[in-house]
Amino acid sequence: MAYPFIINEEAIKELTEAFLWYEEQQSGLGKEFRTEVHNKLDKVCHNPLHYKISYKNFHEALIERFPFLIVYFIDEKNKLIIVTAIFHTSRNPRNKYKRIRLK
Repeated sequence: MAYPFIINEEAIKELTEAFLWYEEQQSGLGKEFRTEVHNKLDKVCHNPLHYKISYKNFHEALIERFPFLIVYFIDEKNKLIIVTAIFHTSRNPRNKYKRIRLK
């Protein structure tokens, strides 16, 4: 059974900004990025414990084709994945764990 997921406000903003940037670089590339993110989210939802815990209870799932991580934690009580960041790997890694607000 797959866990449902929610994406917090900051992660939605990061996803949107990356989508728009890739679309500016090449038409259709943003859509490919978004598809890759959704495919990885599907994998996370079907097997959330597969991806390593990198800090406290935060897991990281690397997007293979693009330099981004999906940072999330699992709300075991509600059987829910909470995505806190769609994080570009070149940024300061300390910033990816600061956001836990829910949308």
